[in-house]
Amino acid sequence: MTATHPSQSSRALLQDKRILVTQAEDFMGPALCRTLASHGAEVVEDTLPLMPTGAAIEVIRNAGDVDVLVANLAIEAPSTQAGEVTEDEWRSVFSALVDPLPRLVKAVLPGMIERGKGKILVMGSASALRGMKRASTYSAARGAQLAYVQSVGVELAKYNIQVNAIAQNFVDNPTYFPKEVQENPRFQDRLKREVPLGRLVSPEEDAEFVAYLCSDAANCFVGQVFPVSGGWAIR
Repeated sequence: MTATHPSQSSRALLQDKRILVTQAEDFMGPALCRTLASHGAEVVEDTLPLMPTGAAIEVIRNAGDVDVLVANLAIEAPSTQAGEVTEDEWRSVFSALVDPLPRLVKAVLPGMIERGKGKILVMGSASALRGMKRASTYSAARGAQLAYVQSVGVELAKYNIQVNAIAQNFVDNPTYFPKEVQENPRFQDRLKREVPLGRLVSPEEDAEFVAYLCSDAANCFVGQVFPVSGGWAIR
């Protein structure tokens, strides 16, 4: 676990905020850590695997007091037809994407309640908002994340703790859209056909929105799910 200290160039938005980012080397982790630090946050980058039952407690204990928890959870998405999904696939996807979330929240909550404020932001997927073929396991797990956020968000609002989620797709990141995928002509054609924006959302565009949601300027959002998908999730 490492801490990225604030940049001297831009400190206003997240000055004095201590932000924990899980799976900091995966999915949106690298872009988030860079951008949050550029806005003045002290970013605690954690890379511990979160599937073991006690891992979340260890992560929060190692991080110390944090103002914001960014639950950045990701695995390689399986592309199994629904009728061929195995019990092992179902369990492994949920144990990676769903099970760590309530454990992280439970571990970070006492400190936030004691301080009378806090934020929890989940980096989720828009696959839970729009049907996709051969994605039943992954979409179900991402949907469970979003349902959890909506419920916990309204429950914790009375403690001045805001819990929200970003549901994203077609955002440039090395986990789901590596270079070889982006360079594939079939994928480029798909972008033009399916994404109104006509391109991938950049990591910086996504991370800047995350920075805003982590700031005091976003204290009014409770249990909300924000699609970031270049228009793909809007029907």
